[in-house]
Amino acid sequence: MSDPLVLIPARMAATRLPDKPMADIAGEPMIVHVWRRAVEAGIGPVVVATDAVEIVDAIERVGGLATLTRADHPSGSDRLAEALEIIDPQGNHDVIVNVQGDLPTIDPAAIAAAILPLADRAVDIATLCALITRDEERHDPNVVKLVGHHVTPNRLRALYFTRAQAPWGEGPLFHHIGLYAYRRRALTRFMALPPGELETREKLEQLRALEAGMRIDATIVDDLPLGVDTPADLERARAVLNARRLN
Repeated sequence: MSDPLVLIPARMAATRLPDKPMADIAGEPMIVHVWRRAVEAGIGPVVVATDAVEIVDAIERVGGLATLTRADHPSGSDRLAEALEIIDPQGNHDVIVNVQGDLPTIDPAAIAAAILPLADRAVDIATLCALITRDEERHDPNVVKLVGHHVTPNRLRALYFTRAQAPWGEGPLFHHIGLYAYRRRALTRFMALPPGELETREKLEQLRALEAGMRIDATIVDDLPLGVDTPADLERARAVLNARRLN
C-alpha cells in the first residue's frame, strides 16, 4: 500500500434525487462534504471524478481536485477507470479507493480502515461492513448483507453478498458499506470482466469479482454512514451535519 489514491465518482443524473451531489447541506454542496471526509482520512490525494462542470467548480472553489469524465458511463466503476487513466496514466498509485459521492456523514477513520485488508497480499479488493442492529434491516432488500467468516476479530473474508437475510441461523448479520479499495491490477482485471450470473440476478456489481475468484475482505467498523438517495435521506444528513457543526 505504498501510494493510495482516493477517487470519488459523482454524477448529476440520479433519478430519485436529481442534482444530488450539489444538494445543500449546512451551507455546502453534498459532494464537498464527501470530499472533506476523504481528505480528513489522510491516506492519499483525493480527486472527484464527475460528468458535470458544476461539480468540478464546487470542488475547485474549496481547493480540491476534480476531473471531468464522460457522461455515458453505466456505473461508478467505469467512471473510476476513466478518471484513473486521466489522473495517473503512469500507474504511480497502486491502491485505488472508491468513495461513493453520496456518503456525506462517513467517518474519515472508516475510509482509512478500508485499506487495511490490503496489507494481506492475498486480498484483491477491500471494503467495509457494520453489524446490523435494527431488526427491520435484516429483511430489507435495500440493505446488502455481506456473508463471510472472520479472518481476525475486525475483518471478514467475503464469501457472498446478497439482498436476502443471510446467513441462516443464529448469529450476527453484517451490512455491507459500498466503499472499495482495489489493488490497481485488481481494478484493471475487474473492469475487463463481463457481468456475472449472480451479479445480474442480485444487482450487485461486487459479485462479479467473487464469481471470477477474486478475494474481497472487509473491515468491520462501528459507524454506518448515511447514504443519501432520497429527499428524506437528505434531510437526515442535514440534521446530522448541522448537529456536528453546532458541537
